[in-house]
Amino acid sequence: MKYNILLLILLNISNLNAQEPNKKSTDSVQKLDQVFINTKVIFGSKYVAQNRSGSAYYVSAEELEKFSYTDINRVLRTVPGVSIYEEDGFGLRPNISLRGTSPERSAKISIMEDGVLIAPAPYSAPAAYYFPSIARMQAVEILKGSSQIQYGPFTTGGAINLVSTQIPNAFKGSLKSSFGSFNKHQTHLKIGDSKSQFGYTLEYLKNNSKGFKDLLDDQNTGFDKNDFVAKIRVKSRENAKYQQALTFKFQYSDEVSNETYLGLTASDFKQSPFMRYAASQKDKMTNKHQQFLLTHEINFSNFLKVTTSGYYNGFARNWYKLNDVVFNGNKVKIASILNDPTTYNSYMNIIRGSSNSDADALLVKANNREYVSKGIQTKLDFHWNGEQVFHDLEIGLRYHYDEEDRFQWKDGYNMTSNGQMNLTTAAERGSDANRISSAKAFAGSILYKLKYKNLTVTPGIRYEDIQLQRENFGSDDSNRTGADLSTRENKLAIFIPGIGMNYKFNNQTSIFAGIHKGFSPPGNKPGQKAEESINYEIGSRFNFKGLRGEIVGFYNDYSNLLGSDLAASGGTGSLDQFNAGEVSVKGIELLLNYDLMEKNSKFSMPVTFGYTLTDATFENNFGSEEDLWGEVENGDELPYIAKHQFNTSISLEHNKFELHLNGRQNGAFRTTAGTETINENNGITSNFIVDFSGKYHIKNNLSITAMVVNMFDNTYAVSKVPAGFRPGHPFGIYGGIELRF
Repeated sequence: MKYNILLLILLNISNLNAQEPNKKSTDSVQKLDQVFINTKVIFGSKYVAQNRSGSAYYVSAEELEKFSYTDINRVLRTVPGVSIYEEDGFGLRPNISLRGTSPERSAKISIMEDGVLIAPAPYSAPAAYYFPSIARMQAVEILKGSSQIQYGPFTTGGAINLVSTQIPNAFKGSLKSSFGSFNKHQTHLKIGDSKSQFGYTLEYLKNNSKGFKDLLDDQNTGFDKNDFVAKIRVKSRENAKYQQALTFKFQYSDEVSNETYLGLTASDFKQSPFMRYAASQKDKMTNKHQQFLLTHEINFSNFLKVTTSGYYNGFARNWYKLNDVVFNGNKVKIASILNDPTTYNSYMNIIRGSSNSDADALLVKANNREYVSKGIQTKLDFHWNGEQVFHDLEIGLRYHYDEEDRFQWKDGYNMTSNGQMNLTTAAERGSDANRISSAKAFAGSILYKLKYKNLTVTPGIRYEDIQLQRENFGSDDSNRTGADLSTRENKLAIFIPGIGMNYKFNNQTSIFAGIHKGFSPPGNKPGQKAEESINYEIGSRFNFKGLRGEIVGFYNDYSNLLGSDLAASGGTGSLDQFNAGEVSVKGIELLLNYDLMEKNSKFSMPVTFGYTLTDATFENNFGSEEDLWGEVENGDELPYIAKHQFNTSISLEHNKFELHLNGRQNGAFRTTAGTETINENNGITSNFIVDFSGKYHIKNNLSITAMVVNMFDNTYAVSKVPAGFRPGHPFGIYGGIELRF
């Protein structure tokens, strides 16, 4: 959505985010004037993010340009409070957690693109198998704390808004192209212009790689992804009584990735971490995504603005992948086999392709699904002044519908002793899963901002009215006649309050605090309760002799945590949620910035350091469904959440060149609940990865680029799900060229 909000900014804020390569950043706690601006983002600037009454972070265009990452995991690891576990090494399907929320498929956070929910079905099936390409984004906004209640439905950990390329104020374009290890190639072209009443931007992004894993006969284990975005804006004349603008956005992407759920056993990972088993040779993900977004905004006066957006997101995907292995008539899931290869040795021989098998020994599942997410949302922003007092009232309304249509089947294959798979049974379409899950939701939010001298207070409340349904046609009704139809429904309505405050002692120091209700929608099982928590934070922003930073303490008190039965985390893939009871998540976020050459007019050497402590523990006993988390006891730590992680970087910047070095400690996390020391049997151990990038400006409009991923070629595991150990990206070197016009 094209957000129009009251922001705290410097009078010359429009110049702050367009720094020259050697321009020094002056992040500080400023005493700011109130200015009402038009923007398509939530807060639009690092300076505004630092002066909110809740915790927020803004990844600017300049920061994204430093490394030109195509992997969202590498971008978000620079942000305190964000926990991630990787899966494919390229960031195609990230698993993101904010402040201890369950990270599996980023299903517990509100993910948006240009202010519109972008997960395929955020209410009925929120596990995000689609994630927008970070390489085409202009900025990334991360909201944590009380102010996120405007951007539900998920309000526990936070919200992420991806800001796509905006229509420029004048003719502008660029071409970027790079090539490197594993035949990885990226081309990014964008062009745009604005006249008095018309503006547009066109963008194309191609990103592909042969992959860094080894499969028999040198098969491709990489991906090929294309993105196209077009935006057109028409606005009223400058002398019109009411300033209006109408913007249409169209986005299309397609992907073919030769990815698999099948990882490696612990012993095989030690010997050959980049090997792929023969039984994964047929695995492939294909998907297509499209978005239509129409936004209208009108300024009734300098004090009142209304913005309305209608949106449609369509996503179709089929992940064709090994799901089960059959031996002597006994069918076992691949996750169970990889977790206990000794017991299932005969099954492993089939997976490795070292023995002949019977027909239908390998069951390859077509995880074929189609998603729709559509709705209309509007936002009213009204502000007024009093003596030494500033008021702002934001009212948001949204009606939303989404659905997931599952029409899946399992084909049978045999395995020959030379590692070749042959189709032995082509299953009937819809014979594995044949159902539609849907959701209708009405949401409203009110946020009031009161600024009196140096104190800002922002109370707010959100309302969600949700109806969740499922129609199951059964495995024997591929034509969906309804002969064996079963239905179920779950409804709820809830108020989600929150309040935040910010107080500036002076231009160098401020404190902020907040409390809000955390919420995550339940599934469609009748009577299932929503995930609820009470969340607290307190922090300070400071600028002491050039050392700029922020420190935040947070505490999330869950009365009912929901777990999800996802195949991506070793479950059955039913997506049914289950109650995990009371959970406590507490932690610390620290971010520091300093320029070692602050007083040098030609060079700058910024240094950053970020650290996150997340202590997440269960406060009750239970046995998780499908044994996803194991037998849980009071005091056990949550799986998939790293307790310690940090990121640090140093750069040398000049008008003619840039050099950037980034190091990140990916903390150890467990894969089953427990308290014992983390090792390869119960989790993923920690690792430290260094990336490097450089850029030389031949002319003002022409640069050459270089990037090294995993500079010291560390071999490390990133996860044990969906099934078995999976490696992170090995050493890779890439070079390219950038042309701006």
